[in-house]
Amino acid sequence: MSKEKKTVPFEQAKACYDLSFRTSRTTISVIDAMTQRGAVKGEELSAIGQLRDQCVQVAQLCEAFQSEHEE
Repeated sequence: MSKEKKTVPFEQAKACYDLSFRTSRTTISVIDAMTQRGAVKGEELSAIGQLRDQCVQVAQLCEAFQSEHEE
């Protein structure tokens, strides 16, 4: 059984990156607003911090993708 390497069309990949970027930026904004307002319990801070860090990483990857593929 041979495994074919599948590729994703550029426009589809770009759409995924764009959505990921917008979702990450929005999530970061929501987390920042929640923590400023005290909406998070202490025991939740670690998980919220990890989620925010992951969103920052996704946003940075998306920014790098966009800068490499600007028209």
